[in-house]
Amino acid sequence: VIASARVELNTITYSAAISACQKGGQWDHALSLLVEIASFRVELDTNTYSAAISACEKGGQWDHALRLLVEMASARVELDTIAYNAAISV
Repeated sequence: VIASARVELNTITYSAAISACQKGGQWDHALSLLVEIASFRVELDTNTYSAAISACEKGGQWDHALRLLVEMASARVELDTIAYNAAISV
């Protein structure tokens, strides 16, 4: 999706896009962007995961939010208050 827009593919652009999905209630699209990130070998960071977890939280998708929290820990990405709060408030 983002690749066709001719913007630089990096953690910042993906985090912004996932955050926009969260604000628009598009949790499924946010998760699709996470899959896309992996195909371009863009590193996921705390902000990217937190935005995706927040998108799942807004969509009531607790199972996806918790899966992302576990994935975040497995990838040794710093877990922050935003990620924890979003995951537990689903």
